[in-house]
Amino acid sequence: MKRTAETPAILRDLRSLKVVVIHPQDQDGEELLAQLQRIGCDVEVCWPRLDSLPSGTGLVIMAMRPETLSVNFPWLGTSTSPPVIPVVTYENPITIEAVLRLNAFATIPSPVRSFGLLTGIAVALTQFKASRARERYIERLEQKQAKVRVIQQAKQIVMETRGVSEEDAYQMLRSQAMLKREQIETVAGEIVKAHETLSF
Repeated sequence: MKRTAETPAILRDLRSLKVVVIHPQDQDGEELLAQLQRIGCDVEVCWPRLDSLPSGTGLVIMAMRPETLSVNFPWLGTSTSPPVIPVVTYENPITIEAVLRLNAFATIPSPVRSFGLLTGIAVALTQFKASRARERYIERLEQKQAKVRVIQQAKQIVMETRGVSEEDAYQMLRSQAMLKREQIETVAGEIVKAHETLSF
């Protein structure tokens, strides 16, 4: 794979990519292995089971065959799962459903050809990275909203128990946080928890 100054980072990174191929050693399997080695990937082939992924696996290419469709791979669908590109031999409802469950960003048609494989890998890795970034962004937003809700609850408790305004309640929370050298949401959480305990 020739490198140029304009080569996308995703393509430059392929030479350090650990790829696990779950595919029988048939013509498609041999073509996949040859192409991946030509690209420069670090490839490990297994069939049909794989109970745990080798350390550092960045991509899985899996044959959509009865042998894999009937296997429960424990590493699939976790927060640390790498992207999976299915190799599709037949287009039928069962296969399509299996591909959709994998949340695949690309597929490789059988018989496997050299053309399109590199593009498929690049697209899958890029979309997977973007998807994970979106998930992390949403998670941060949810955490931020949770903190805001706790602070709002604590302010309401202080307002009701001390008979002060919302601004004064917030300043009291802030002063307490500074005094204890803690985050304001930590102090707010303690107030809410104590209030719930006493209310109970």
